[in-house]
Parts: sequence; structure tokens; C-alpha cells
Amino acid sequence: MPTWHAHPDVWFLLGGLWVAYLLAVRRHGSSAPDADLRDRRRRTTLFTAGMGLLWFASEWPMHDLAEGYLYSAHMVQHMVYTLVAAPLLVAGIPAWMWRAILRPRPIGRLFGFATRPVVALIVFNAVLLFTHWPEVVEASVGSELLHFSLHVLIVSSAVVMWWPVLSPLPERPALPLPGQLLYLFLQSLAPTIPASFLTFGQTLLYPVYGTFPRIWGISASTDQLVAGLIMKLGGGLILWGFIVVIFFNWHAKERDGWDALAHREVERDVRAGLAR
Repeated sequence: MPTWHAHPDVWFLLGGLWVAYLLAVRRHGSSAPDADLRDRRRRTTLFTAGMGLLWFASEWPMHDLAEGYLYSAHMVQHMVYTLVAAPLLVAGIPAWMWRAILRPRPIGRLFGFATRPVVALIVFNAVLLFTHWPEVVEASVGSELLHFSLHVLIVSSAVVMWWPVLSPLPERPALPLPGQLLYLFLQSLAPTIPASFLTFGQTLLYPVYGTFPRIWGISASTDQLVAGLIMKLGGGLILWGFIVVIFFNWHAKERDGWDALAHREVERDVRAGLAR
């Protein structure tokens, strides 16, 4: 187990972003149309949880385990960044703040293009494959700057991927609920390709992890197998959890819609009977 030591860059970067968010909400949130107290508290809680998870995945011991011991820890990092922290951040940033972020025309246009559902799927999975390419992984282990840059790229692509599901902006709306189901179903299939290479590979896909000190009696081949299972099963469970929630929300809305329609028909018939 790596000895404890703090990563000041992580504290300053994530802490600075969190404080800036809180100051912005305090200063401008009350004047925003959708910034009622309950909504502000909910979004602040979501954003804080997302930042906390980014901190957990980027600090000791996760960072040290991922960079110098276990590829399975590296995979946990990526799952936290993309499938847990990113949706919390998207949902936690209020609409008025998103508008301020996207106000510069080049940023708004690029983001608008990247968050189209098909493009978002392609962007996210292209980044997924790129960041798990053996040469890229081996280079990132030896360079702190490259490692950090890849993490920024991963989180950014995850924000793009989650936008068609969680967008808070009416002018850049999320997909309808049936579309969200199809979108996330397709997304759940894509990671199975790289995961299969990790799970069923007979040789080490990332030889550099075979040179690292072994801890807890985990061999390099077992570590690679566990990483593949985390990617395939862990990632799949998270995505299918979202799918289940969206499905029941869709079902509830459809049921409420039919109930309201039936109520109006009954009310119309009663009024017609009284008129007679």
C-alpha cells in the first residue's frame, strides 16, 4: 500500500472550482428564474457530491494505486469520473450557470455540436478507446502532466455524453424519455469491446503494470481481469440503473397522462348527463 501523502494540486484545483461555484450561486443564484431555494440546495448537493467523487478518485490512495500499482484502480478512477461524477456535475450546475459557461460563441457552437446524441456517443467512446490504448496508458503512467490532461479529457467527454440525458437547458433539451432509453442502451454496449480484451486476454495488455510492485497478493493478470470486470459489469450496472429509473419515470408519466385523459372524459360525460 502506498504511503500517505497529499496531492496539493488536486486540493487547489477541485477546491477552487467548488468555492467558485458556491460564490457564484450565492451571488447570482437568487436572481435566476429557476433558482428557488429547494432547487438551489438540490443542485448544490449534486455538484458537491460530484466534486467530492472527483477528489476521491484523484487523491491518495486511489491516484497512487492507479498510477503505480493496479490497473484495476485505474479503471475505478475512470468509472467514477465518467459514470458517477460527470452526471452529478451536469445535473448540479444550474441553467443560468450553464448559459454563462456557453455564452462565448465558439464554445457554445462546439458544445452544441458535440452534445448531439450521435456525436456525443462517438466522442465519448472515441475518448474511451484512446485513453485505454496501450501506448497511451503506458505514456500517461510516466508523465504527470499527460495523466492530468487525459483525466480532463475523460471528464469533458463524459459531460458531453450525459448531456442528452440530463440537460437542464430548455434551449438545448435532453432527449425524450424513450430516446434516452435507446441512447443509454447503445452506450452500455460500447464498453464491452475494450472490456473483453481485458477480461479474456491471455497476455498483459499493459505490460508496464506487470513491472509495478504487487500488493495484496494480486498478480498482474488477475489485476487485468478485475479491471475488465469493473469496466463491463460495474459500468453496465450503473448505466442500466439509469435506464431502469428513466423507464419507470416514463411509465409514470404515460400513466398519469392516460389517467388525466380518462378523468376529462368522465367529467365530460357527467356534465352531458346533467345537461339532459
